[in-house]
Amino acid sequence: MRQRSWLRHSQHPLWPIVAASLWMAVAANFSLWQKLGDLHFFDGLKGWLFIAGMGLMVAAALVAVLSIFAWRWTLKPVLALFLLVAAFGAYFMQTYSIVIDPTMLLNTLQTDPREVRDLLSLKLAAWVVVLAALPIVLLWRWPVTYGRWPRRSLQNLVQVAGAVVLLVLVALASFSPLASTMRNHKEVRYLINPLNSLYATGMVAVRPFRRDESVLLALGTDARVPPLPAGARPRLLLLVLGETGRYGNFGLNGYARDTTPELARQDVVSLNNAWSCGTSTAASVPCMFSNKGRDGYESRKQNAEGLLDVIQHAGMAVLWIDNQSGCKGVCDRVTSVSTTSLSDPAFCTHGECFDAVMLKGLDERIAALPEARRAKGVVVVLHQMGSHGPAYYLRSPQAFKRYLPECRSNDLQSCSRQELLNAYDNTIAYTDHFLASTIEWLKTRQTQYDPAMLYVADHGESLGENNLYLHGMPYLLAPDFQKHVPWITWLSEPFTSHTKADMGCLKREVDKPVSHDNYFHSVLGLLGIESQVYNNAMDIYAPCRPTSGVATKGSQPATP
Repeated sequence: MRQRSWLRHSQHPLWPIVAASLWMAVAANFSLWQKLGDLHFFDGLKGWLFIAGMGLMVAAALVAVLSIFAWRWTLKPVLALFLLVAAFGAYFMQTYSIVIDPTMLLNTLQTDPREVRDLLSLKLAAWVVVLAALPIVLLWRWPVTYGRWPRRSLQNLVQVAGAVVLLVLVALASFSPLASTMRNHKEVRYLINPLNSLYATGMVAVRPFRRDESVLLALGTDARVPPLPAGARPRLLLLVLGETGRYGNFGLNGYARDTTPELARQDVVSLNNAWSCGTSTAASVPCMFSNKGRDGYESRKQNAEGLLDVIQHAGMAVLWIDNQSGCKGVCDRVTSVSTTSLSDPAFCTHGECFDAVMLKGLDERIAALPEARRAKGVVVVLHQMGSHGPAYYLRSPQAFKRYLPECRSNDLQSCSRQELLNAYDNTIAYTDHFLASTIEWLKTRQTQYDPAMLYVADHGESLGENNLYLHGMPYLLAPDFQKHVPWITWLSEPFTSHTKADMGCLKREVDKPVSHDNYFHSVLGLLGIESQVYNNAMDIYAPCRPTSGVATKGSQPATP
């Protein structure tokens, strides 16, 4: 009876809204308070007042948003949803030191079941139970009287207005430290939970209004393959799209560990100064296969075809083989196949397949492509599982676990720094084997094709530096570990002979700055494709050929 009497005084919808908002503002913002602590706001009274003001502003903003849904059939479901979002956000920000922005939300929306499995843990369940499940049970049992809709509408409006006024007043009272913090530490705005998720959702939702998604502009329809030189065969180019490759963990690039012994025995060139288009697969892959470059791709008003479309327009055969979570739209108009759900006993265990499975049956897959196209050349994209985290230990077979003990948990903070490095470096050792096996496979096809291989990772990875893990930070805030990527080239003797490509020249150019912006034009250059969209100045291989052999216009990336 006492409980019911206490609840009887709390039946207005505002009270569960205030309770949930304060809980989320205080309990679900560990990462925010930790960051402000790192900025020494806990060192004095003014700092404590600012932190209290921040908490009050977050709570007021949540009250304003939640008051919109203060109706009989929406309030408690929306409160439950916000609590769940806040709990998951708090866990992942605290565990992996990530931030939540529109790009991270897109990554989440494109996550496949395997990636979800890698992220599940008892620790995650505990966070969700404490931060969301228990409050949801209490709120669901909280009796609320809503009244008739005209009065409810007016009260909701008053609640929203009151919360906004409180938010503005507190912001004005703490304007100086607030403005300084947001200006000098932009990452703080992405730590305000769950408002960061709300903002990211809004930005993703309005994207169709900022960009015409209904139109796909044609690109490079003039593309052609010139007649082959005497004695030359069609080109066979394998584009290995790496996943989560850190430049600095490749032995080829001077890493203290010899993680790439098999590649070291091949005549490859590894560039030292290559940079990604984004810090996630969802951002980098569509960008690197576009001709717009990072800035142009981000600001585009319409979508356009990409690299693989131009290659098809030239008459070549194109095949995409995916051992990952999809091609992010870049292979939508070419022949594609997924190896993720195969049951091959040699390559597939624990519900996924190691990357070498993509080489199995590759001859048959290529032979199934149109003969007329194969006669002009073949491009195969191998999209790796690579070093995808946080369950790095699942990405390498037992035979390639050279560095032990390795971290065998997806809670990376529970592992020692050495165990984490061991698990990640084992994935690079396996990538080394996969790339070397790809080169050996290409060597056996030299009687039919002039083969070559280009390996470029989509983005890098943080492995605990500055307490950051995984990837996906906003590009301007991301550390170099998430943006500095490996770029490795192998050209067969027939390929260099017929294209006059000078590998010695390329080796002398390894320190030249390059980025994913160069990828589109460099691939077209390797294939010898002529098109108005090709830009010789953006082709990193062009200076090492006597002539580019392809048409070019201007000195900037062409746009459709």
